[in-house]
Amino acid sequence: MKAVPLATALAALCATPALGANLRVEMEIPRTSDVEYHFPYVAIWVERPNRQAVMNLALWYDSDEEGTRYLSDLRSWWRAIGRDTSLPLNGVTGATRAPGLNGVALLGTQFPLRDLERGEYVVVIEAVRERGGRELIRIPLDWTNPNSREHTVRARGETEIGRVTVTVYP
Repeated sequence: MKAVPLATALAALCATPALGANLRVEMEIPRTSDVEYHFPYVAIWVERPNRQAVMNLALWYDSDEEGTRYLSDLRSWWRAIGRDTSLPLNGVTGATRAPGLNGVALLGTQFPLRDLERGEYVVVIEAVRERGGRELIRIPLDWTNPNSREHTVRARGETEIGRVTVTVYP
């Protein structure tokens, strides 16, 4: 049997997906006093720190033909990953959500997390509302050793996004 250098073994371990780790993203959609209120379109995706898109986590929009036409209003998502995405995304696409606390929980063995390699990433949340505003939040995601312990990062938007919590747990 041939001996494998420690550095090679560690590199191989770090390049493998972190199966078993889970991710939960919770975001608050604030209620505004607008007379004509429309639920926002929301995109949640993962990218590398250099802003290279890796995967979609959630996409909430009106999935009819007319609603699909407005996905490009999620400008950052559209430029990063949206224009190259075939819709609907199985397990990712969903209807717009009402104001309040909404979330996405993904098991590490399920699409899309099962192929996420260990490393540092950013969870990006973008929300845009017809006759409303647009907001984008970037939250660091430590996926270097996701099976080790639960860790949570919190952020807060100002207009279209309220409280946000990103939790990685074994």
